[in-house]
Amino acid sequence: MDHVSRSARERFYRLVPAFDSLRRYRLSDARSDLFAGSTVAAVAVPQAMAYAMIIGLPPVYGLYTAIVMTAIGALFDSSRQLINGPTNAISIAVLSAVAAITPPDERLAAVVLMSFMIGCIQLGICLFRLGDLTRFISHSVIVGFTLGAGSLLVIDQIKNIFGMTAMGNPHDHLLVRFWLSMTQGGGAHFETTLVGLGTIALVVVLRVAKRRFRAPLLPELFIVVCAMSAICAWLGLDERGVRVVGAIPASLPQFRLPTFDAVHLQNLATGALAIALLGLLEAISMAKAIAAVTRQRLDMNQQCLSEGLANLGGSFFQCIPGSGSLTRSAINQQAGAVTQWSGVISALGVAVIVMVFAPYAQYLPRAALAGILLVASYGMVDWKALAFHWRATRFDASIIAATAFSAVAISVEFCVMIGVLMSFMLTVPRAGRMLLTQFVIGGEGRIHERLPEDVPCSKLLIFGLEGELFFGAVSAMERHFDAIEAQVTPATEVVVLRLKRVRNPDAVAVSELEHFLLRMRSRGVHVLMCGVNSGLLYVMKRVGLEERVGEQIFPEQRVRQTSTMRAIRHAYQLIGDRCRHCPWHDGDVTPSSPR
Repeated sequence: MDHVSRSARERFYRLVPAFDSLRRYRLSDARSDLFAGSTVAAVAVPQAMAYAMIIGLPPVYGLYTAIVMTAIGALFDSSRQLINGPTNAISIAVLSAVAAITPPDERLAAVVLMSFMIGCIQLGICLFRLGDLTRFISHSVIVGFTLGAGSLLVIDQIKNIFGMTAMGNPHDHLLVRFWLSMTQGGGAHFETTLVGLGTIALVVVLRVAKRRFRAPLLPELFIVVCAMSAICAWLGLDERGVRVVGAIPASLPQFRLPTFDAVHLQNLATGALAIALLGLLEAISMAKAIAAVTRQRLDMNQQCLSEGLANLGGSFFQCIPGSGSLTRSAINQQAGAVTQWSGVISALGVAVIVMVFAPYAQYLPRAALAGILLVASYGMVDWKALAFHWRATRFDASIIAATAFSAVAISVEFCVMIGVLMSFMLTVPRAGRMLLTQFVIGGEGRIHERLPEDVPCSKLLIFGLEGELFFGAVSAMERHFDAIEAQVTPATEVVVLRLKRVRNPDAVAVSELEHFLLRMRSRGVHVLMCGVNSGLLYVMKRVGLEERVGEQIFPEQRVRQTSTMRAIRHAYQLIGDRCRHCPWHDGDVTPSSPR
């Protein structure tokens, strides 16, 4: 009974890593987490409000997300320092998906439903243990996406910076609405422009001061939000045409079921899939970057679980979709966070700020949040990574260009799918490459790769295959088998096929191998397969290939090169008289295998 309860506890600790960390928790860890979580909370409040405004929702829903999603994500996160919640990249993607939905109540219902759908998709990825497949998606997709999304963010917020009236039909593309706002929006509002540009200038000054005075934990965004709210209230700018956020209820998120609308489910499905993948890529990339510094081991499947539960759980508290935050995670790590509980403390800190300071947020100018978003749009692009990937290869450059262009010209969720598709277009052909090497028996009985001056034996040909033995490699296998058959002459009696370095066989590739063996048999040529590993041998037995081939299979041995030597000895027994090129034409010396 004790064994069962102990096993159940271990499963619980694996499922909820935050509680596992409590088994080694110290008072010093609690102090570090408390300081880091409080620092992150000060940064999260203005960011969460701004990211909700991107989607066109009241800022309070961004704050709800920074409470609920951050807490749930922290409890289940494999990374000890990653902070989940609303992010600029996810918000601009959600905006693209729900842009045509104009009434605030309908848009809120659609966004919350999208959180539910994204959470379900990410949990499905976790359930089928597909989290590791994200490594086959090129990082160039993220680089191109951030470039395109950052450009869209600038285009979307220009009107708020200058106080222009939004023009155009909501069903129009963002570029069309931007052009109409610039040409027909009534011109810039002077006070609003001063607030917007002043916000940008103040953020830049404070960030320069942070670097110069080495104060990385200075919450410059929180300071700017408080300063701009105070200036607006003091000068009465809201009465002079400067639009403000308005009243924010001093209340915590309440449980409410998402509204399941069949039309919205159908229209948002593609966008939800793209944003679910994007969210996983964003979170996993940030978690890996942190792990490289902290030397912690990550469980990618657990990471998918935490992202899925955070989005799914948030949908029951009217939260917008989110992911791992680059900015807040970096601040959390720099502030000395030790465990996942710093994320829970951050969520509690945001809740306290909402309850205490919500009445004062009504004076916060929308232009100030737009200024913060413009600064964020520059920061969301990793310019060094952009230059590196652009110069690396033409394929990386094409992924960046296609992803960024489709983000601006078509839609953000479509650009993610384009980038993922192009990544797989690169990965599958590379995984399907197989190498064919021809060997010869040289002096002193050694088998080595054939050099241009080596004359192969007229009776015995030796080849080695290397690569993934799966359906994607069939075309390469066909070419290599054709090359082998082209070298087979009427004098050839035996072909030794070394399979020591083939991996992960499947039915299609093994079937192609069998067709080659049958063609060789029809020409009266023995094919001896050596170095056959346990995985390939198991598949051969399952499909009955071993019985049809019989003694021609020489399994991989624990002793070095034994299977190859056994195959060569058997080949000489089949040949009998050796050709004049054989180094042991007049003797019976046994060669040694290649390394």
